[in-house]
Amino acid sequence: MSAPTPAPSPAPARTPAPRSTYARTVRGSGPGLLLAHGAGGGVLPNYGPLLDGLAAKHTVVGVDYPGTGATPRAERPLSLDELADELVGAAEAEGLDRFAIVGYSLGGAVAVRAAARHPGRVTGLVLTATFARPDTRLLLDAEVWRDLYAAGQYETLAKFMVPKAFGPDALAALSPEELAAVIAGTRETLPAGTAEHADLVKHVDVRDDLAALAELGIPALVVSTTADLLVRPELHREVAELLPGSQFAELDSGHLPFVERAEDWLGLILDFLEGA
Repeated sequence: MSAPTPAPSPAPARTPAPRSTYARTVRGSGPGLLLAHGAGGGVLPNYGPLLDGLAAKHTVVGVDYPGTGATPRAERPLSLDELADELVGAAEAEGLDRFAIVGYSLGGAVAVRAAARHPGRVTGLVLTATFARPDTRLLLDAEVWRDLYAAGQYETLAKFMVPKAFGPDALAALSPEELAAVIAGTRETLPAGTAEHADLVKHVDVRDDLAALAELGIPALVVSTTADLLVRPELHREVAELLPGSQFAELDSGHLPFVERAEDWLGLILDFLEGA
C-alpha cells in the first residue's frame, strides 16, 4: 500500500495593497519589475541611467517616497510598511500581479518588506548597497544627515554627504571645479523629504523579514558596492548571509553605482533577472 500523497502547502496569504497615492514612473512592457529608491533619492535620480535598459524587456514601475519627485512631503514619520504597500499598490494599479523588485540602499529594505508583506507575488529580488539594520556608523550618519537638513544647513549637508557617497577613487578624480559643481548640485537637489528619509534609515530592521523570505526560497541577488563609505560592505554581506542561497556580486563603486558604474550595475541586474 503506497503512502498517501501529502497535500500541497497552501499559498502564503497576501496582504491587500492599498490604492497607491505616491507619484510613480512607468516604462516599458513585459514582466513586472518594481524599483525602490534610496533615502534622499528618487526613481529618476537613482535609476535614471538604467531605465531604458530595464524597460526594454520589463514593465518598470517605481514610486517616489513622500517629499521626493511629485509626491508631497509626509506629515508623519515614514514607515517601511507604508512604502512597501505603496510600491505594490502602484504595481497593482498598472495591472501587475507578479513582479521582481530592485531595491537600492534604503530601497533594499523597502523591497524586502514588500516581499515579506506580499508573499507569492515577488519573483526575485535585487538588493544593492543595502542593509538589514544600520550599524553604529550608519546610525550616526543618518542622524547628522537628518539634523543638518532640518536645520537648513544644506551646504554643510552636501559637503558631509558627497565624500561618503562617492568612492575614494571617484572622489579623488574630481577636479576642484568638478567637486564644487557636485557639491552645488547636491545642495540644490536635496528633496523636501530628506529629513524623514534619513530618520527612517535609523529605524530599519528587516532581519525577521529576510528569515521569512529565506524559507520561501525567493531568488535574490545581493550587490555589494565595495568602495561604499556610507552603507559599508559588511552590511551588504550581512544581508546575503541572512538570505542563504542568494547570489552575491561585487561592484567596484561607492554608494552611487548609477553614477560610477551604471552599465555594470545594469548588466548585473539584467543577467540575474534573465536567469531567475
